[in-house]
Amino acid sequence: MRALAAVLLLALGLGASAAGGYYRFPALSGDTLVFTAEGDLWRAPAAGGEATRLTTGAGLESHAAISPDGRTVAFSATYEGPTEVYAMPLAGGLPKRLTWQGGLARVAGWTPGGEVLFTTAAFQHTREPQLAAVDPAGGKVRLFPLAQASDGAVLADGRVLFTRFGVGRDNLRLYRGGAMASIWRFDPASGGEAEPLFAGAPPANRSHPMAWGDRVVYLSDEGGLANLWSA
Repeated sequence: MRALAAVLLLALGLGASAAGGYYRFPALSGDTLVFTAEGDLWRAPAAGGEATRLTTGAGLESHAAISPDGRTVAFSATYEGPTEVYAMPLAGGLPKRLTWQGGLARVAGWTPGGEVLFTTAAFQHTREPQLAAVDPAGGKVRLFPLAQASDGAVLADGRVLFTRFGVGRDNLRLYRGGAMASIWRFDPASGGEAEPLFAGAPPANRSHPMAWGDRVVYLSDEGGLANLWSA
């Protein structure tokens, strides 16, 4: 839900204080908002005001996510060619490289235990994305046993919500073919199989699950246009 609030704050707060720009990938922690603009990470008050750069590297920084303790920001960057996961203090400092996958490693958030959650295609011969987590202290990567997971979130009790499939990075409207984005649920502790979260629901693309209390907030085009839904 913080990510959703960040989207609104980014549109309303910064829109009123900045002369214009292309702001993407917002992340919110307390009163601090981090986002991507001009290929760099920026930090601004959530209430609106002047934004300051967090990074000045030549590569693209995107998909920021702030740690549960509000001290560290993880993000994807192309400093050395491939898109890899990096982390740095939210107060500013030098980025530290956390992954060496040699391919697209896109930050999806943080786990309750303080690992950086990300998707990568490095472990699949078919180059399909999988969810993984990396320890920002030691760099150890933990792979979730899910064959396809283009994004996701880890709940406080350890269960995983993740998106399967999705066509054209969500650029198609009202697609209803076999590769529709769908949200699934998986409990690593149970040793069972993943199961669809919306079995029997009307066909629609559903993706980007986020936990909010005892509900899940997600994107869906069930109503004809992509909007926020909860269940």
